[in-house]
Amino acid sequence: MTANTLLKFSLSTLLIALVLFPASFLLAQESNPEVADIVEAEIVDGENVAAEEVEVVPVAAPLRNDWYRVERLEGDITQGDFVVGPGRAEIVVKPGETVIFEISLTNRISDGRVFDLTVEDMAGSDNVDQPVILLGDTRGPYTVKDYISFPENSLTLGLGDRARIPVKISIPKDAEPGGLYGGVLISTVRTSDVEADSQVPRSPIIARIGTLFFVTIPGEVETGGLTKSLTQPFNKSWYEKGPVKFNVLFENTGSIHLNPYGEIRINNLFGEEVGFIELEPWFVLPKSIRSRDVSWDRELLFGRYTATAFVNRGYDDVVDEVTTVFWVIPWKIVVVVFVVIFAFLFLIRALFSKFEFKRK
Repeated sequence: MTANTLLKFSLSTLLIALVLFPASFLLAQESNPEVADIVEAEIVDGENVAAEEVEVVPVAAPLRNDWYRVERLEGDITQGDFVVGPGRAEIVVKPGETVIFEISLTNRISDGRVFDLTVEDMAGSDNVDQPVILLGDTRGPYTVKDYISFPENSLTLGLGDRARIPVKISIPKDAEPGGLYGGVLISTVRTSDVEADSQVPRSPIIARIGTLFFVTIPGEVETGGLTKSLTQPFNKSWYEKGPVKFNVLFENTGSIHLNPYGEIRINNLFGEEVGFIELEPWFVLPKSIRSRDVSWDRELLFGRYTATAFVNRGYDDVVDEVTTVFWVIPWKIVVVVFVVIFAFLFLIRALFSKFEFKRK
């Protein structure tokens, strides 16, 4: 191959690469599925929503005036609600860094719908029935209000529109390591459904949905936690049949949120393993207690069982081991068997009483 031919071949290859690379990038962008989980802001339970794995992009320039992108949904929109996603975002931001994270808002209510955006701090608690508390106007112990912003506080969408809303997270250079916790809440005012000719005035209803933000500033932080117990709900230790429910209670004593995870292994009376339950990661905010409910879906059970939970605390690969014992006795079946045995023995005794056996 001559030098001239080689040069032509190299230029052709470079031209093809320049043409195909943008096309392949756009194809990758279009094929990336969206995560759109709903979180009721007033009753937040982030465990029903998995944190979305995201790649945050540092900001090099101010946001544009057309500050959000709009997509149009296809088909008939009849749900009558709106959707915000993802339900939860875990983001690491270094001191002095600014990143942009996009949340999506889909309008399935009506045309020309106005949505308002607010930021609220959140905190954990020692009440297992309310693991996350939104603090409203109150500033929380791990406030995120000073670090999260968006270009405008409201936007208008048509029916079937999906907005990609940029949320800016800016951390000052002198920020201390730790966690910042809050939520970006999106609300709209709706009216209750009443008859058109009714004389009763319509009362406005503010519907709120949000994305929970877990912002971590890397560095030396205080981590600490403990799996306190493995129990059955309502301290129930006897079952008639499966499924058997378990409750794992975890306490976070540190200054940053944890994502414990693990497994539960169940052995029968003879020490044989007869069941296994995987504990998916769940978040626990700092200085709070949170429980995780799981179920062992097995119907045919009988006898004494021992369940042992192995829970990784989510840091330093520390694993807690907690145990509980429970019984499964299907009393209805036991009663039937007892009645059958009693009837059989009574019949045998009656037969023997009618015949006299003499020794030869």
